[in-house]
This record gives sequence, structure tokens and C-alpha cells, in this order.
Amino acid sequence: MIIAAITKELFFKFIRFGIVGFSGIFVDFGITWMLKEKFKIHKYVANSCGFLFATVTNYFFNRYWTFQSHDPRTFQQFGKFFAIALIGLVFNNIIIYILNDKLKINFYLAKVFAIIAVSIWNFFANYIYTFAA
Repeated sequence: MIIAAITKELFFKFIRFGIVGFSGIFVDFGITWMLKEKFKIHKYVANSCGFLFATVTNYFFNRYWTFQSHDPRTFQQFGKFFAIALIGLVFNNIIIYILNDKLKINFYLAKVFAIIAVSIWNFFANYIYTFAA
């Protein structure tokens, strides 16, 4: 009974996290595309900027909606969230490098695969560390 309730809660948090992440994709891809295509900034710099902008917006949505955190230490909590995101960014760029530079898959398709993989890391790391009850 208790395990079922925890599993149900975890499932719904994962769904909310996914919805927030999906909205973050628009921020991430929009910033990345603008910097890479319009301003001709190197693809990994553009990718990192898009990723980091999305991280900031996603933090607030996840804090208040996904994890419903009322922790008054917002700055410290954001620091944890950001640290996890930075690790995710390293994974993200490695995946894009392998898929785009080595395997010659389209940059934006490689970015989609990277986002999916890193989202799993981000959810569980934030669930266990950042927003632990």
C-alpha cells in the first residue's frame, strides 16, 4: 500500500517533470537556434547557452509545480539544481559530439537524443538530491 502510493507519487512527479522539460525544449532550441544560425556562434556554445536558459526557467516550474517545494532556502536549492544541470550539460554535449561529429547525425536530431537521455538523469538526481523531502 505504501509502496504503491510512493510509486504513484513518483510517476506523477516524473510526468510533471516531463511536461516542464518539454516546455524547456522550446526555450533551449529557440536560444540554441538563434545563437547558432543567426549569430553564427559555435554550436557547443550555442547549445550550452540554450541549455542553461532552459535550466533556469525549468527550475522555477519544477520547484513550484513538479516537486511543490516550499523550502525557504531557494538560492541553495537552485545551486543544487544548477549543479545537476551542469553535469547534465556535460552529458548533453558529449552525446551531441558523438552523434553529430562522429556519427554525422543532424545536429538538432542529436540534440533531441541528448535531451531525452539527460532528462532521465536530471529527474532522478533532482528527486533524490535537490527536492528530497
